[in-house]
Amino acid sequence: MNSLDLLVKNVRLVRPHHSDTPTVDLGIRKGRFVCIDPNQDDSAAAKVVDGKGLFAFPGLVDAHQHVGIYQDLGTDALTESAASVAGGVTSGLTYFRTGQYYLNKGGPYREFMPELLDLSEGNFYCDYAYHVAPIRREHRQELELLTDKFGVSSFKIFMFYGSHGLHGRSDDQSDFLMIEKDHRYDLAHFEFIMRELTALSERRPELAPFLSLSLHCELADILTAYTKLVEDEGTLTGLHAYSASRPPHSEGLAIFIAAYLANETAFPHINLLHLSSKKALTAALQMAALFPHIDFRREVTIGHLLLDVDSPAACHAKVNPPIRPREDVEFLWECLLDGKVDWVVSDHACCGQEKKVDRDDPEDIFKAKSGFGGTEWLLSGLYSEGQKRGLTPNRVAELTSANPAARFGLNGKGDIEVGKDADFVLFDPTQTFVVRAEDSPSAQGYTPFEGQELTGKVEQTWLRGQLVYADGQVLGTPTGRYLHRPYGFSDAIDEPFELAPPLTARANQAGL
Repeated sequence: MNSLDLLVKNVRLVRPHHSDTPTVDLGIRKGRFVCIDPNQDDSAAAKVVDGKGLFAFPGLVDAHQHVGIYQDLGTDALTESAASVAGGVTSGLTYFRTGQYYLNKGGPYREFMPELLDLSEGNFYCDYAYHVAPIRREHRQELELLTDKFGVSSFKIFMFYGSHGLHGRSDDQSDFLMIEKDHRYDLAHFEFIMRELTALSERRPELAPFLSLSLHCELADILTAYTKLVEDEGTLTGLHAYSASRPPHSEGLAIFIAAYLANETAFPHINLLHLSSKKALTAALQMAALFPHIDFRREVTIGHLLLDVDSPAACHAKVNPPIRPREDVEFLWECLLDGKVDWVVSDHACCGQEKKVDRDDPEDIFKAKSGFGGTEWLLSGLYSEGQKRGLTPNRVAELTSANPAARFGLNGKGDIEVGKDADFVLFDPTQTFVVRAEDSPSAQGYTPFEGQELTGKVEQTWLRGQLVYADGQVLGTPTGRYLHRPYGFSDAIDEPFELAPPLTARANQAGL
C-alpha cells in the first residue's frame, strides 16, 4: 500500500526565511506535505511527477484582490481565480464591502455574508477568503459575529471615501456607500472601528493575534482640491495628471492620522495598503518609529513596482493610489530590498475594456475607471525585476507567501512545510517571456504590463496536492475552498485542518 498520494521529485525548494534552495522531493498525502527530503522512494507513492529541477515556491497568498467589483461575483470569481492560479496564486484574499459595486446592496453583514459565501461557493480555482470593510454604523457591532461565524479576522477602512468615490469626486457618500442617512463615513467612524477591535481583542484574547485593520491611506479633501487644480490648469494628461491629482503627501498625511488613531485607541495590528510613493513609505516608517508598540505592516503592489507615469498603458493603468514617477518606483524597490516592505500583492481588480475607459473620450484619465488585474504576473514580475536587483528567491517567498499568510491567520499556508497544505508552484527561473493579455485567462482583455519582458515563468500550480494549472492551461473544475480564519496548521497529517463548515452550517451557527 502506498504511503503517499503524490511524490514530486527533483525540485529546488524555495522556503521563506531560508537562504538556500536545496534539491528535494515533496511527499504529499491527503492534500498536505508529509515529507520533504531528497531521494525518496518512488514505490512509496501512488503518483510520481518529475519536477525537472525547477524551483518549488510555496503557493502564493495574494492578500489584496477585488473579485466581483465590476461584474457578477460568480462570473468574476471563475475567470479571475483562473488568472490567479495561472500566476501561482493558491490563496486569494478579496477586500469586500457593502454599497455600490460588489453586490450593490447595504444592510447588516449577518444578512450579507451568507449571500456572499453562497455566490462564491464552487466558483474559485484557488482557495479564497474575504477582508471586510465596516461601512455602516451597525457594522461596528458585527465584528465579533464576522470573526466567529464567518471566519473574517481582517477589516478595512477606505480613508478617501469622505468626498471621493471609487473613480473621483463624489458628494454622494450616502447613496454610494448605502449607509444610514444620519451616518458619516469619516474619521470618527474609523476611530470607533479601532475602539471596537480593541474591545474585541480584550474580550476575546484568543482572537487578538489574528485581528488586523487595513487602511487605504489617502485623504479626500486633498484629492478633491488637487483634482480641481490639475483639471483647471490643463497642462497634465494621463498618468501624470492622475498622480498629481492624488498627490503623495495625501498618502503621507493619511498615514499620520491612521497611526495616531491606532495609538489613541490602542489597536496594535495595522496594515498600510498599496504604498505608492516615497512620501507614503517614508511616513509609514516614521510612524513605526514614533509608535513602536503598534505593529505596522507595509504593503506594495506589483503594479507600483513595474509601472511608472510614463507607461504606454496610460488610462489602462489608472488605479488608486496612482501609478507614480520613476523616482517613487525606485524608492519602493530600495525599501523592499532593505526589508522595509512586508508583502507584495496584485490589488487585482478586473475591469474590462468596455468599462475601463470612456467610449467617447478614451484618453481622459478622469473618466476612466480605477483598478486593473495583475495577479497572473505577480510572481514572475517580482522575481524578474527583483533578481536584477539582488532579491533572492527565498525573500520572494516571504513577500508573496509567508508574510501575508502569517498576518491574516492562514497558518496552513505560506510555506512548504510538513503539515501544511500542499500548495506549491513549479517555476522556471530561466525562461524569458513577453507579457501578452491574450495569454491570460482573465476576462479583462488587456493588461497594463503588455509588452514587458519578464524572466521567470510559472510552469505548474498545485493546490492541496492537485494540479490546477499546467502548460498554459487552467485544469479541471474549480475546487477552491473558503478559508475560515484562523485556518489551522498541524504537523500531524491525520489531524484535520479547521476548514469552513458547509454554508448551511455557517448560516445555522449564525442564527440565520
